[in-house]
This record gives sequence, C-alpha cells and structure tokens, in this order.
Amino acid sequence: MSTDDLTNDLTKNTANAPQELLTRAFFLLCAAVSIFTTIAIIVLLVSEAAKFFSFTAPFTGVEGPTASVVEFLTGTEWIINNEQFGVLALVTSTLMITFGSALIAIPLGVGTAIYLSEYADPQLQSVLKPALEILAGIPTVVYGFFALIYITPALRIPFPSIGTFNLLSASIVVGIMIIPMVASISEDAMSAVPDDLRQAGYGMGATKFEVSTGIVVPAALSGILSSFILALSRAIGETMAVTIAAGTQAKFHNPFNPAAYLDGGSPMTATMVNLLTGDITGGGLAYRSLFAIGLTLFVITFAMNVLSELIARRYREEY
Repeated sequence: MSTDDLTNDLTKNTANAPQELLTRAFFLLCAAVSIFTTIAIIVLLVSEAAKFFSFTAPFTGVEGPTASVVEFLTGTEWIINNEQFGVLALVTSTLMITFGSALIAIPLGVGTAIYLSEYADPQLQSVLKPALEILAGIPTVVYGFFALIYITPALRIPFPSIGTFNLLSASIVVGIMIIPMVASISEDAMSAVPDDLRQAGYGMGATKFEVSTGIVVPAALSGILSSFILALSRAIGETMAVTIAAGTQAKFHNPFNPAAYLDGGSPMTATMVNLLTGDITGGGLAYRSLFAIGLTLFVITFAMNVLSELIARRYREEY
C-alpha cells in the first residue's frame, strides 16, 4: 500500500470518527438500558418482598401485619382470608404442570427436530418449520380457551371424574405451546453438526436412523438440552393458559400422585393474576404476597437459565 493510500484511509477514518463515536454511544446506551431494567426489576421484587416477611420488619420500618419466611416456604395452605401464605400449595401445581408439559413437548419436539434436520427435503422444510413456529405466535389466552373447550371434554372420556379445571389439561396445552421452542432450537443445533460426521457414519454402513440418533443427536446434545431448560422455563412462567385451564383455587398436591392431575390447582402465575384482579388492599399483606410469589418464581426461572448455560458449556462441541 502506497503512502497516498495510507493518507486517504487516515483522512477517511478521521472524518468518520464522530459517527463511530455516536454509534458506539448508542449501542452502549442500549446495553445500559437492558442492564438497568433487569436490576430495577430485581430491586423491586426484593424490596417489596422484604416488606412481606416479618423478620425484615425492624429494618424496613413496615407497619402492619407481616408473614414468616419459614411459614411461606414450608406452608401447604394458601388462604388469603385467613392470612395463610404457604407457597408450596402454588409451587407443587406449577412443577406438576411443568413436568407434565415436558413429557409432551420433549419427545415430540426432538422428534420433529430430527425429521426437519435429517429427513425432510429443503422444500418441505421451508414450509413445515414456519408452520410449526406459528404455534409460538398464537396468544396464550387462546390456548387456555382451547384447553377448556376441547381438551378437558376429551379427557372426560377416559377420566369421567376429571374437573372442569384440572392440571392434566393445563399440562397438555402448555406442552403444545412449548413444542416449537424445543423443535426450533434443537433443529438449529442439529443443522450445525458438520456433514462430515454424517458421511463418516454412512461410510461405516450406518442407516439414516442410526446416523440421526447415534451421531447427530449426541453431537448436538448441548443445544438440545438447552432447549429443554429454556422451554421448561417458559412453561413455569406461563400465565393465561394455566389460569384458564388449571383454575385459581390453590391446593397442595402430592407431585408423585398421578391422580392429582385430575384435580384443579393454582400455579404461581395464576395466583398472581387472581390476586391482582381480586379485591385486595394496596399495601396490605395480600398485596405484598404478590412480590413474594414473584421473587420465588424469579429465583426458580433464574436457576433454570443458569443450569441451561452450565449444561451448554459442559456438552458443547467445537467444530
């Protein structure tokens, strides 16, 4: 490169310096807003939840009744009128719906991803994948009414004693909702596996099924496992669908009893909706319990996202 070219490049970079500085400042602002929003949400949850628990009252200067953190975390009764705030009555319903939805979404989602990645031709794939992702664009309240109007009546055929609001119907509809997330992320992970690995398997005499399940899936395991955790985090945080399908009557269920799925319950998100739409006093104990539930839900989902990242790092393959 000649001296004139170097001079021209230097002059051009100097002229663009204000524009580059402005662009950098804009992107820094976007990152700062995201971080600030996250911190503000955490501070809000912690500060308001602290007013709910009795052991923090001397430090926060809160006047009026407060709840015990031990009773909140270990109690099995959630009755607002009696000031019984046992979050286990809500957590068990949430976890049962999450587990039930996982039994539906994980095998169907992975099977769909294997078909799209390994079996479907490009033309068919270009139609099926967008059609599958349409499920993610349907409002969740529509899923709730679908469960109430169609799934629950269908479940009464094998289970005549099932209630109008039940955990099984909620599990099925949430499982349908998170299938696109499992399928899409898993398919992207499988498509990223180099074709050299597939060709090596075919060269060894492996069948299409053996290559798909024995080579491609293990190679894409980190992405597949991450899709499971992220999808389950979405299931835990789902609100309207479970509110309509499962109901809002808080009950403690034995998570190891399959018959409990035939009964209704109130997951954490449904309880929060019920409290917000009910007749509660702003600043009262019931109102403060909203933030205690929200903080509990935040801790669970945050832990699952951290677990997803750890799994992705543990099983990530570099190609």
